[in-house]
Amino acid sequence: MTFDPVPLHLLERGYLGVMRIRSAIGWLIVALVAAGAEVFLHWRTDLSPGLIAGPVILLGVTSVIFFVPRRWRRWGYAFTDRELHVASGWLVRIHTVVPVSRVQHIDVSQGPLERGAGVATLSLHTAGTEKSLVVLPGIRRQRAEEIRDAIRGRISDAPW
Repeated sequence: MTFDPVPLHLLERGYLGVMRIRSAIGWLIVALVAAGAEVFLHWRTDLSPGLIAGPVILLGVTSVIFFVPRRWRRWGYAFTDRELHVASGWLVRIHTVVPVSRVQHIDVSQGPLERGAGVATLSLHTAGTEKSLVVLPGIRRQRAEEIRDAIRGRISDAPW
């Protein structure tokens, strides 16, 4: 049983597609390396085709279809006027709370896959050295900009 102090919102559904494409690209690279090793070993030892690349491809397909959605579902976030909550992880659950007063720099970014899916990544740089970067991927660009503007407003209103 997990306890989250505030109700968390899921990431946008479009980010699931981004995660699947990124995972598929990674597995494709691994499968190509496995196929190359298999060709080399077949040439040197008469290894049967498919003994190395086959399981790698099967694991990659399984990962993209079943494991990526599980990872996506384990992400959550919430923004209050005073703090941003970002939670992720299944085996090791990490729930980061960023007080608005600690934020020094905010970025909203979109790569080509994210643009195509209509999502963005919000990055908060905080005071301190350890864990000073908090990243929230997979939210609507408009929502990321709203959070950015709200934090900027709170920072500019702070009595220094």
